[in-house]
This record gives sequence, C-alpha cells and structure tokens, in this order.
Amino acid sequence: MKITLDTVVKTFDTFRAVHGVSLEIESGELIALLGPSGSGKTTILRMVAGLEYADSGSILFGDKDATDIPVRDRGVGFVFQHYALFPHMTVAENIAFGMKVSKRKRSREEIATRVTELLALVRLEGLGDRFPTQISGGQRQRVALARALAVDPRVLLLDEPFGALDANVRRDLRRWLREIHDQLGITTLFVTHDQEEALDLADRVVILEQGRIVQEGTPEEVCRRPNSPFVTKFLGDAHRLVGPVTSGSARVAGGTVAVPSLPDGQAEIFVRPADLSWGEGDIPAEVTRVIDRPDGRRVVVRLEDGTTLELDMPPETRIEKGDRQTLRVRRAHAFPLA
Repeated sequence: MKITLDTVVKTFDTFRAVHGVSLEIESGELIALLGPSGSGKTTILRMVAGLEYADSGSILFGDKDATDIPVRDRGVGFVFQHYALFPHMTVAENIAFGMKVSKRKRSREEIATRVTELLALVRLEGLGDRFPTQISGGQRQRVALARALAVDPRVLLLDEPFGALDANVRRDLRRWLREIHDQLGITTLFVTHDQEEALDLADRVVILEQGRIVQEGTPEEVCRRPNSPFVTKFLGDAHRLVGPVTSGSARVAGGTVAVPSLPDGQAEIFVRPADLSWGEGDIPAEVTRVIDRPDGRRVVVRLEDGTTLELDMPPETRIEKGDRQTLRVRRAHAFPLA
C-alpha cells in the first residue's frame, strides 16, 4: 500500500506542529520518521493513522483519498511505546481481541489458528496462556506487534515502540522487527528520536525539524551526505570547529582542515570522533582524559584555542593524560557560516 502525504498542515491552537509536509512512502517500504521532541513526527504518524485530521493538504492510501476516513476504516495496525495491552486478558486473548471486534467476521477456529500463527511469528510459542504481567517488557512489545498484525493491516504504524526498553533489548528487537518486515512486506512507518534505531531499521530515513522535513534518503545518504549543520549534529557525535577558508583549506586552532568543496569565507566544520587521527596532521592537541570502553578507547583532547574534541582509538593504544601530539581531520562535513 503506497502512502502519499501532499502538503499536509496541522496546527494545535496557535502552535503549528506540521508545516506543509509532502512525502511518498512506497508499498512495502519501511520508513523512519526521525527527529527531536517537538519536530512533528508523531503528529504525522497520527494523521496517517486517522487519530488526528490534517487542517489542509491530503493523505492518500494508494489512489484513494484517506484524509478524512475514520481510523477504524483505514486498515492500519498501531504499536505504541507502552504496549497498551489489556492486563486482564492472556497473551492469546490480547492478540485475538482485534479480530473479534473487526468488521471482518471470523470463526472461533479461524481466530485460534491465526493466534497460533502469530505467536510463532513473534517467537512466543507456548506463552499464549500467560498474562502481560508474567512476561518481560520485550515480550510484551512482541505481543503488541502480533495484535497489530492480527487484523491483516495494509499499513503498520509504530510510535517509539522500543522507548520503554533497555538498550540491549531494544537492539535485539529492532533487528527482529526488520526480519519480520522483510518477511511480511507491509508498508511501515516508524517514529523514533533514536538515530541508531532509525539507521538500523529503515529503508529510508526522513529527518524532521520544527514540523518540516529537512532531509530524507537512505541511511547511507543521510549519514555520508548530511545537507545541513542540524542533520550533521543530530546524526551522532559531531564536534564543531569554526575558521576561515582559503583555497579549499580551513584554518582552525593552529592547524588546517581540507574543505575542497567550500568557497572562501568563514565556515563551520563538523568532525566525528572516528574521523580524527592522532600523531598526524598539524593541529596541536593535548590529552586531558582517556575513557576505556569494551571496543576501544575514547580520548578527550584540548586544542590550542581551548576547544575540546574526542577521538576513538583501538583498545591497545598506549596513551595517557598529558600526552601532546598533532591531529589530522581525515573527513569533515563543512558548511559556509551564515
């Protein structure tokens, strides 16, 4: 099911949450709406679901205008952050609930068979007789997804579905969700403020700021070719340096950074910890702290002008507080300073 948003606007009282957003989601795509709190991503999701109505613009499901169709007639499955399971019902009863109240009538045997299929799909075989309080948070979210899939939705909508879970469970669940999506091929719209989650899961990432789309593309495109300082800073650790550019070289903190695509003038240069090399280049730096992590060492350094940067090194690197060396910026995202 293809979904098209055409210049959609939504205002709450005097606050405009969504400013003329246009977006095409191809049938079978998994799209992540990514942005900070207040960027409009959940409002867009709720308008696609029919839980909110657009003030202007249109939303198409295929060739059909769905802008004003009630939520129960849209054929969407919805998964919330906090599960929204019925505590007095078993896992199997929670999954079956949507089928029992659906306009499509099914026999008791058909419902039981479908529940069994969905329990297997979400890897919860044998847990159908348990209650939500008797299973883990990750298992509850699997039940919530099974319940959303039970009504055979044309579109699956997920609003921060892993936000209430710890990091390890979130990582496992999002990889599992990608496998489920690839298996079923349902058009899926996923809301998150977690860039790692969006980049792991999505075919395309749509980045929002203050109710507007500021960039969209594949995970590779938005990571490797961010189009603005906002996107660069939002997608992971990024240090900001400022300096004058002359003939494709920026002067910063006593050294230089190659910025061949920029015109002469003041520029802001964004550098990630993995883009820095210690003991190379011409930017003087002093180590102020060494942080050990399971997969390496994060080294904090201070430049001549007082700027603090962090860089990543292999775990076997011998380096201590007070060490002095030079840095080289191997890669950078640079923009003319407005």
